[in-house]
Amino acid sequence: MINTKEEILEDISETCLRVYGMEILDCFPIYRGWLNLKWRVRTEQGNYLIKQFNKERFRKYSDEELHFAHTQQERLFRHDVPCPKLFPIDGQYLLESCKGERFMIMEFCNGSILQPGTATELQMYHLGKAAGRMHRVLNDAGIPKKNKPEFIAPSLEHRINYWQSVIKNALGNGKQSIISIIEKQMEVTQSIRLEDFTLHDTGWAHRDLFMDNILFQEDKVSAILDFDRLKYDYPQLDVARAVISGCLGGSGLNVSAATAFMEGYKEERRVDRGYLYKALCLLWYMESTWWIEADMDELKGPPVRFAEEMVWLGENLQELENRLYDF
Repeated sequence: MINTKEEILEDISETCLRVYGMEILDCFPIYRGWLNLKWRVRTEQGNYLIKQFNKERFRKYSDEELHFAHTQQERLFRHDVPCPKLFPIDGQYLLESCKGERFMIMEFCNGSILQPGTATELQMYHLGKAAGRMHRVLNDAGIPKKNKPEFIAPSLEHRINYWQSVIKNALGNGKQSIISIIEKQMEVTQSIRLEDFTLHDTGWAHRDLFMDNILFQEDKVSAILDFDRLKYDYPQLDVARAVISGCLGGSGLNVSAATAFMEGYKEERRVDRGYLYKALCLLWYMESTWWIEADMDELKGPPVRFAEEMVWLGENLQELENRLYDF
């Protein structure tokens, strides 16, 4: 049984040599992502990225879904959407090593990951343009639509009952300090109308478009990464996730950067007035229950940031309607 990262890499390297004729001369681990292992490798043919799929995480996917996502990434690459080129063998993107490790080979893309909330107007403009092109290509009738999106919005009654149960759990666990946060979520839930959301605007989407999955070189996007979660859902959720991740900093939302994103986006894809505001509302409605819970004070790593984003949105949605509705 393979236990160490070094053994996993050695096993994958042997398979790369056998299948691709690719001898790895140097490798550098990339400490990014959850559970999956990644390395930048140098070969005589050039630099590549190897992505190993953690067995525990891989069980959450199906081979068919991942294959579809990777075929769409290849199609996006051909249509000049900034993303890594993949290197399949006999049409298969996911390979299996001699000892059962699932992995794939892709182009190594240069660039840097921005800290959340630090994107400039120009960076967000170029990200909006890249996201708009991605959505346009994904939804150009080249692949069929589905009958329903991945996220099915629960009724307001269901959601209010959920918040009441979270308050009860928090009180039972002595988490008095977060009661006001949860009460605010319930208050906002009671004030919204689901019919105001653009729930008819479904389509194929990346579904993980936050700063950790975007590389920038200076002001431009050099690569959108990690298409593993690509499914039929709401493209507007990609818009909202990118904006809240890139534009929400210590001083609140950088509205100028957020609107710059929409300027770039609308150069590639037509959207109606109020698109950004409604997108943020839908993102909050979907993700707030993922991160705001009775034990949210025990969160670690990226979920801490996600929870902060949802708390901020819950407290500021009404104000954002006035500031963002024209976009």
